[in-house]
Amino acid sequence: MIKQILNKLPKKSSSKSSQNNGGKNDVASNPMNSDVNSSSKTVSSGKSSSKSVNGIHTPNIKSNQGKKSGQLGSIQGLNQAAYEQLPSFRDVPASEKHNLFIKKLNMCCLVFDFTDPSKNLKEKDVKRQTLLELVDYMTSIPSKFNEVTMQEITKMISSNLFRSLPYHDNKLPDVYDPEDDEPSMDPSWPHLQIVYEFFLRFVAAPETDAKIAKRYIDHSFVLRLLDLFDSEDQREREYLKTILHRIYGKFMVHRPFIRKAINNIFYRFIFETEKHNGIADLLEILGSIINGFALPLKEEHRLFLTRALVPLHKPKCLSLYHPQLSYCITQFVEKDFKLADTVIRGLLKYWPITNSSKEVMFLSELEEVLESTQAAEFQRCMVPLFRQIGRCLNSSHFQVAERALFLWNNDHIRNLITQNRKVLLPIILPALEKNTRGHWNQAVQSLTLNVRKMFLDADQSLFDECLIKFQEDELKEKENHKKRESIWMCLEKVAVSEGNEHELVPKAASVAIIS
Repeated sequence: MIKQILNKLPKKSSSKSSQNNGGKNDVASNPMNSDVNSSSKTVSSGKSSSKSVNGIHTPNIKSNQGKKSGQLGSIQGLNQAAYEQLPSFRDVPASEKHNLFIKKLNMCCLVFDFTDPSKNLKEKDVKRQTLLELVDYMTSIPSKFNEVTMQEITKMISSNLFRSLPYHDNKLPDVYDPEDDEPSMDPSWPHLQIVYEFFLRFVAAPETDAKIAKRYIDHSFVLRLLDLFDSEDQREREYLKTILHRIYGKFMVHRPFIRKAINNIFYRFIFETEKHNGIADLLEILGSIINGFALPLKEEHRLFLTRALVPLHKPKCLSLYHPQLSYCITQFVEKDFKLADTVIRGLLKYWPITNSSKEVMFLSELEEVLESTQAAEFQRCMVPLFRQIGRCLNSSHFQVAERALFLWNNDHIRNLITQNRKVLLPIILPALEKNTRGHWNQAVQSLTLNVRKMFLDADQSLFDECLIKFQEDELKEKENHKKRESIWMCLEKVAVSEGNEHELVPKAASVAIIS
C-alpha cells in the first residue's frame, strides 16, 4: 500500500538534472552562448582551435578529423568573405590612421596563388591596392615606428617574401650567354614588387630606429633574405641588392654576420653546387663594401680574399660574374698593394688549360691587377707569371695570344717588364721567336714583331745575347731529337731481330718433327 501511494505522488527532479536541463535551455535560447561554449569545449579538448591564419581569423583544423575537404572549403569561403577593401587613410581621422595601418599590414599577410591567373582576381586586386596605400603612407609617417609596429611590418614582409624558390639540379654550361635564354619571371611579381618597395622605404626611412629594428631584422631574417638571391627573376635580385646594401649600412651590428653569410654562400657555390643565380649581385654589393674597408686590412678581410674571392675563378660559369669579381679583386690590390703577389699566384693556381674564353678573362683581370702592382711585389711572382704568359703567346687560339700581347700596350706593365728585362727576356723570347716563325694568325705575328722590337730597342746587347742562347738551345734540342730518334730506331731493329729469332725456333722444331 505504501509503495502504491508513493508511486502516485509527483517525483521531484534532481538538482543535477535540473542544472543540466537549465543549461541546455539557456544555450538553446542564446545562440551566441552556444558558439562560445562550443568553441571553449573544442579548445579544451584539443581537437580544433581558433587562430589567425595570414591575418584572417580562421579555425585550425587538424588532418585527422573527418570531412576535411568540406571544412577547408569553408575556410576559403571565410577568407574571401573577410578580404574586403579597408577604408583609405584619407578617409579616417589622424588618431585612427595608426590602427588602420596595422589592420592593412595584417590584411596583406595573406599570400595568394599566382599559378592560376583566373583565381581570386578580386582579392588580388584588393591586396595590390592596399599595398600601394601602405607604400604611400610610409612617406607621411608622423613619428618613429614603435616596437609593435615594427613587429607587424616585418611579419608582413616575411609572409610575402620568404618562400621556397624553384629547385634546379642542372649545372650551368661552360659558356653561358644570358641573352640566349629568356629571363625567368615570377608570376607573383605584381605583389612582390610593391612589398619590396615598401621594405626598401622602411629600411631607408629615418623613422626606423636601428636599435629597435635589429630585434626583428635579426640574423635569421638576414639569412632568409640572402637565400632569395638565388631567385631567377633579375628584377627581384635588383631590389635585394639595394635593400641588403641599406641594411648593411644602417645595421652596423649585422655587418660581420652578413659578410660571413655571403662567404658561406660562396663556399657552397665553389665546392658543392656551382649553381647560384645571385653570385654577380652579391659580388656587386661586396665591391662597395670592400671599397669602405679601413686600413690596415683586418685578417678577416685577407682570408676572405684568399679563401673566397680567388677560388671563385674555379667554376666553369665564371663568365656570369667575372666583371664583378675582377672589380672586387682589384679593390683589394688598390687597398693594399702587397696583396698583388697573393692574387697573381692565385690566378696562376686556377689558370684554365683547355678553356680559351676563361683564359682571355684571366688575362684581362691580370692586366688590371698588374696596373696596381709595385715593383717589389712584381719581382716576387714575375718568373712563374711570364712562363704562363709565354704559353699564352704560343696558344693556337688567336684571341688568347692576342690578349697576352696586348699587355705590352700598358705603360705601367711595359715599364715593369723593361726594368726586369734581364730576367724576363730569356723566358719570353722563345715564345716570341716561335710566333714570328710559324703562328697561323697574321695579327698575332705582327703584334709579336712589335713586342720583339720593344725588347730590341730597350737593350740590343741583351736581346742579341738571349737570341744566341735561344738558337744554341734550339740546336741542342734538334740534336737531342735526332739522338732520341736514332735510339728508337735501334730499339726497333733489336725488337725485329729478336722477333725473327723467336719465329725461327718454332719453324726448326716443326721441320725436325716432320723429318
